Amino acid sequence: MAARSLRKTSELAAHGLVPEARAAALERVAERYAVAITPAMVELIDPADPADPIARQFVPDLAELILSPEERADPIGDQRLSPVKGIVHRYPDRVLLKPLHACPVYCRFCFRREQVGPEGEVLTAEELATALDYIRARPEIWEVIVTGGDPFLLSPRRLSAIVHALDEIEHVQVIRFHTRVPVVDPGRVSARLVAALASETALYVAIHANHPRELTPEFRAVCCRLAQAGIVLLGQTVLLKGVNDDASVLEDLFRGLVAARVKPYYLHHPDLARGTGHFRVELREGQALMRALRGRVSGLCQPGYVLDLPGGFGKVPVGPCYAVPAQEGEGWIVEDFEGGRHRYPPVNGSE
Repeated sequence: MAARSLRKTSELAAHGLVPEARAAALERVAERYAVAITPAMVELIDPADPADPIARQFVPDLAELILSPEERADPIGDQRLSPVKGIVHRYPDRVLLKPLHACPVYCRFCFRREQVGPEGEVLTAEELATALDYIRARPEIWEVIVTGGDPFLLSPRRLSAIVHALDEIEHVQVIRFHTRVPVVDPGRVSARLVAALASETALYVAIHANHPRELTPEFRAVCCRLAQAGIVLLGQTVLLKGVNDDASVLEDLFRGLVAARVKPYYLHHPDLARGTGHFRVELREGQALMRALRGRVSGLCQPGYVLDLPGGFGKVPVGPCYAVPAQEGEGWIVEDFEGGRHRYPPVNGSE
């Protein structure tokens, strides 16, 4: 097991994660997009498997230098919707609060890959105060989503200060943290960090996990600790070619999350971030995978399949539809989980 996170291509080569002959070429990728792989993830990678799904998520690839015209530096329009530093206000009733732009790992498919990095900035005390003032001044803001970067990289003291400040804003009814830490660096989720999340306001933690091998005993222990503290856990997954674009893999992942007290919330269609075309699947493939899961796993295991529209226009559900209008006045044709088609009547025969 590596003693610390791997950040250089020479270190990846030394651990057998990339061939020595390719390390120098991969420096071109590392110069453009940050690299970091935690010891916990290094331990999960099988260096002998060229298609290892954990390695594919974190080990740089020359394919990242291939850019497509439709790709964007800011694929979901964060910058256009940022009225003050650290805030993204896309929907009327909720905002993103981004206190830092650093992560414990740098996913090769990240939609914020051009903003995050090991030197990623942290909001100063004054900038954080301005961001909190923005939230205080807008009573329509019902939910604050603390993201980044990864907010669980903040010290428990700083996390506690953010939670306490949001807890005191009367119109904020929900606080949500988005993090990869319970998967990629579970040892960081200490008793002090969990205590820092104590809040009178409803508090949720959304955990990013993409493959069932990520659901280690250490991960499950962290989820148990968070749940016992009264924190509701949600799961976020990105649909990735070569990682989880298989119904059996998604089934194992979502079952494993639910068993660990994590409700799968979103399955994200990959965003149009630059240099990530080798991860993207067609929408129809994602819809077929969601159809394959219907009836195969409990409703608890079924996330919403969503697409973040380029340009900042928000998330939309893009899952398969099981009901289509029949002929005029004859109601609906509804498909069951086995593909059987059934007629459903109109209301009082009026349709």
